[in-house]
Amino acid sequence: DDPAAPRSEAAPVAPYDPLAMSPEPAAEAPLDLDVVDAVRERTIPVRVWLPARAAAAPVILVSHGLGGSREGPAYLPRHWRSRGYAVVAIQHPGSDEAVWRDLPFAERLPALTAAANLANTLARYADVRSVLEQLEAWNFEAAHPLAGRFDLARVGMTGHSFGAVTSQGVSGQAIRGGSTPFTLAGIRAALLMSPSPPQSVDAATAFGSITIPWMIMTGTEDGSPIGRTTAEARREVFRALPPGSKYELVLDGGEHQAFGDRPLPGSKDRKSTRLNSSHEWISRMPS
Repeated sequence: DDPAAPRSEAAPVAPYDPLAMSPEPAAEAPLDLDVVDAVRERTIPVRVWLPARAAAAPVILVSHGLGGSREGPAYLPRHWRSRGYAVVAIQHPGSDEAVWRDLPFAERLPALTAAANLANTLARYADVRSVLEQLEAWNFEAAHPLAGRFDLARVGMTGHSFGAVTSQGVSGQAIRGGSTPFTLAGIRAALLMSPSPPQSVDAATAFGSITIPWMIMTGTEDGSPIGRTTAEARREVFRALPPGSKYELVLDGGEHQAFGDRPLPGSKDRKSTRLNSSHEWISRMPS
């Protein structure tokens, strides 16, 4: 090379923007399907969001909070799809919107409280297993519209509130004796929004043996009238995690609904708690 020759400078690299999204028209509309668990005689509605590219994509499973559905919060699947993920939102019968939708307002909170029980927790764990098995079947069903769309070697799990409890159980949380009977080996990482400490075992036993990456998101006002879980109690989860690919992000002033797409009655001005507008974050990284 001639050292005197003019050199072309490389084009500047745009900074990574975690909130950037590809144009919505480039992607397919979400697909609503049912997963039928014949053994449990249970139908599990799912909503599948596919990225624009047709190649097999890594998968994010989403478990809704108490009283939710596969329809929301929709901002998360839209964003993750724009980043190249296939997102599967799972609806859990028995703890979904059917629990409260047709009831008078005064009866809704008691009904939701009653639905936050052990039987529904165990049913949710089994729902995730059923959905993963069905995704594998669809992946290899040549005539199915989802054939070949899932990279099931790369599966993540996420959820808010009761969805976080569900995610904890299937991604490594232990019960008494340190066993992990509900852990699904196919889940490679988890994002837990408003997680909860265990009720029947200490946090160190429940979370001390988590081997996959976990990220905790909560807020300084992330309490809940159901289960009486306090914001401080939610912080116990991260404190009990072993080092190595474990993270916690706490929103200053963030309430329980900071991670949803609609406020609950009594919530403060959402502008102070929305995940994508608050810049007063407290981060804790792994040691």
